[in-house]
Amino acid sequence: MTAAPRLFLDASVFIAAAGSDTGASALTLALGRQGHATPLASRRVLLEAERNIRIKLGSEALLRFYEAIAATDLVVVESPTPEEIAAHHHIIDPKDAHVLAAALKGAADVLLTLDRRHFMTPAVQGAGLPFLIMTPGEWLRRWLAT
Repeated sequence: MTAAPRLFLDASVFIAAAGSDTGASALTLALGRQGHATPLASRRVLLEAERNIRIKLGSEALLRFYEAIAATDLVVVESPTPEEIAAHHHIIDPKDAHVLAAALKGAADVLLTLDRRHFMTPAVQGAGLPFLIMTPGEWLRRWLAT
């Protein structure tokens, strides 16, 4: 039996799951709850998701976010150091460098994000990172094919 893949979830995945319980982001969290994957996040990602959900989606979505976190064996990755974050400023917008650093620190197999503009660039894709970067839908299609 193979180990469950370690999925680092960007804030956009939590936001999408809070906004819709039928999309790929919500399904990815559900698979984490069932033990088919090990979801990872950093405190900074969780705080970013919480803030955006509160501002953009309101109290019902915020409750779904809290419930999803409570029901999932989410691994909260140790916060990357400023130096670990700065090491990625040359390949990604500095505001997103903390995500790459945390995914590295958490030994992620896959970083899941809906932020194609910043993460699906030639610089990031060609950086030789030890994990795949894809959307939850892309990961689900790949997972279902195995």
